[in-house]
Amino acid sequence: MPAVFLGVRHHSPACARLVERTIEELRPAHVLVEGPAEMNARLDELLLGHELPVAVFSHYRDGHRAATSWAPLCDYSPEWVALRAGRAAGAEVRFIDLPAWHPAFAERANRYADAEVRYAEATERLCRHFAVDSSDALWDRLFEVEPDDGLAARLDAYFALVRGDAEADAGDRAREGYMAAWVRRAVAAAGERPVLVVTGGFHQPALRALAKVPGTDGIIDPSVEALGAVGASGAVGGRPFGGGGDGWPLGADGWPQVPAAPAEARAGSFLVPYSFRQLDAFAGYQSGMPSPGYYQQVWEAGPEAAADGLLRTVVERLRARKFPVSTADLIAARSLAQGLTALRGHPRPARIDVLDGLAGALITDDLDRPLPWTSRGTLSTGSHPAVVEMVVACSGDRTGRLHPATPAPPLVHDVAAQLARLGLDGGHGSSYRLDLTDATDLERSRVLHRLRVLGIPGHGRTAGPEHGIDPVFTESWEPRPSPGREAALVEAGAYGAGLAEAAAAALTERTHDAEAGADALAGVLFDTVLCGVGALSEQLLAELAARVGELKAPGPLGDVLATALGLWRHDRVYGVARGPLLGAVIDGATGRLLWLLEGARGASGVDFPRLRAMIAVRDAVLHAPDLLAASRATVAGIAQRISHDPDAPIDLRGAAFGLHRALGAVPGTSTDPTEAVRTVAAAGPDALGDWLAGLFALARDEVTGAVESGGGDGGATESLVDVLDSLVCALPDGDFLSGLPALRQAFAFFPPRERERIAAKLLERRGVRGSARGLLRTTADPLLIARAGALEENVSRVLSRYGLGAAS
Repeated sequence: MPAVFLGVRHHSPACARLVERTIEELRPAHVLVEGPAEMNARLDELLLGHELPVAVFSHYRDGHRAATSWAPLCDYSPEWVALRAGRAAGAEVRFIDLPAWHPAFAERANRYADAEVRYAEATERLCRHFAVDSSDALWDRLFEVEPDDGLAARLDAYFALVRGDAEADAGDRAREGYMAAWVRRAVAAAGERPVLVVTGGFHQPALRALAKVPGTDGIIDPSVEALGAVGASGAVGGRPFGGGGDGWPLGADGWPQVPAAPAEARAGSFLVPYSFRQLDAFAGYQSGMPSPGYYQQVWEAGPEAAADGLLRTVVERLRARKFPVSTADLIAARSLAQGLTALRGHPRPARIDVLDGLAGALITDDLDRPLPWTSRGTLSTGSHPAVVEMVVACSGDRTGRLHPATPAPPLVHDVAAQLARLGLDGGHGSSYRLDLTDATDLERSRVLHRLRVLGIPGHGRTAGPEHGIDPVFTESWEPRPSPGREAALVEAGAYGAGLAEAAAAALTERTHDAEAGADALAGVLFDTVLCGVGALSEQLLAELAARVGELKAPGPLGDVLATALGLWRHDRVYGVARGPLLGAVIDGATGRLLWLLEGARGASGVDFPRLRAMIAVRDAVLHAPDLLAASRATVAGIAQRISHDPDAPIDLRGAAFGLHRALGAVPGTSTDPTEAVRTVAAAGPDALGDWLAGLFALARDEVTGAVESGGGDGGATESLVDVLDSLVCALPDGDFLSGLPALRQAFAFFPPRERERIAAKLLERRGVRGSARGLLRTTADPLLIARAGALEENVSRVLSRYGLGAAS
């Protein structure tokens, strides 16, 4: 007997009915289904009696690639119906697709991702012919609302038409060659009994050709006429499908071998609960039908009952949210849906008939975007509330549940054991307040943080230290909604068998992210500390240090260095002081920052993040010199070069001068700030203020003596305050007002007490007796006062010019 090929659309009730009816009529010897072949030995586990939807979750991870994929199944998935009905009919049921860790799935997170993007041209032509807006509306028009008579022939013509325009990629060719090998083997083993092959419709025409079994010519001559389109033009397709398939070796059981993952890789497959929301195209799902809640009703009760149920559900949801919906509105929506069904020539109501009827009856406002069911994609923010409720009602809220006997990955059991041992299994509604100075509470904190970085819902931290030197020694954790916790635990098992190992792998993966900037890596660094460095892998330490050395922005990188250095010097809670992880990060970040800062170019102004980065470099050289590849003298030399570079930003030149002074002068160079100030002042008051901001940010303590007493390089008799006072007093009024903001910004680096001492020095310089503190306490913004004074002086000059000045 020949093989019977059924091309289906994933999660289509019409296709599911066809599969069930075909199995009942054929009573085949074998039912071959597109699905992960590595699950064949575990089909009993898949058919335990789960509450659908569920999915086969597969994962792969080695030193170069990490991949995960899902193969979802719901009640009306043709693949699920083939498994269930085939087993009930006594057929030998097998999955025949490559395992998810095969390179054919390298870029695919969903095994059943439709190839619709590749055959968009054909579906667009059909949409124009049948006057529908989207491929989903086209599918309903052709298959879901039409009688089942002739469904198989219409499906054959449809998939041959769209595949005829599409070019399969290398991954699809590998998969089709593998599936064809299973088909040939099944036909040979079946003898006179038929073999049923259920795959996605995109693959069906190729499998007909590749399998080369008796009774199939391998080529379908597709045309729009075969779909019932009167007067359409031309057949499309007819090209042979390339690919191999003869070279797949057979296993000991006589069937094609399942490709094994490399020995050094971690790979596997487990069942996980799934939800209708995850299945819905409006939430971003890649494959099959949208609106799973609606099509569940189509599967269970038919299109008419599903349409009535959707009308009622949408009205109930809107009324529950205080959206005004009258009985007249409901009648109008029903009437519009019925009228649209008749007008469009649908024998039974389609999903878009009901949705368009609801929209016409309930939405009276102008819409600023197309209705979401006219195209594929996620529901956009700002959608009309009635539209949102329609989409949510169509989606449904069902979540699957695994049978209690379903095997779980080792991580699930490890997490349960750790939560029980630490008293954290009191339920997802429990709150925890942890004392981080207590060893047991610190371990509890680490377990909760490891669950957090793995994305396991259940608890969220509401209070605790924000960095390693934050003087906070308690944490608070509060319960959070935890839908999908069971599935998240199973999926996290892809990272490792134990909680600590899995958390380390997840953090390492975050460092691999090509788009991860310094902010993200700073988060990885602190998360690593929170999760407990001692339990994490050496690979994570190396990856984090290497990625830090590739960053391009000095400011965020400086924050990473400051955080790492603070933890390395002062950590009292997490036990990472003087640790190797932080030492590697400090060395890598310091070297990278020196390279970035020496090459920095830019306009005027003060870049505070860049100044903080320079401060972090100074602190690393002063407090952790043994960790650095660059010596103190080398860093001082780099700082001296930057301070004299005319193309460097002026604030960075001031900071480099301060760093040079703080680290000790390079032989033959000067660190007298008074001399440098006079040189910079020639560029204008703005440049002077920016240069001083850099200087004071880096070496405020080192220049304090020079500021107050003239203690520059061995013998300077004039203090920095004296020089600055002379320069500022000599400024014309306009230049003074222009430079005042930058000068004030520079002196803001001094704390109040030091500013008071500088003010006292200025009073003394003028021979004025008074309160220096009072000089700093103005009744308004000093800049505003200065501008007001300048305005008054200008007004007085104008009045005098015209003889309107006040009498003497």
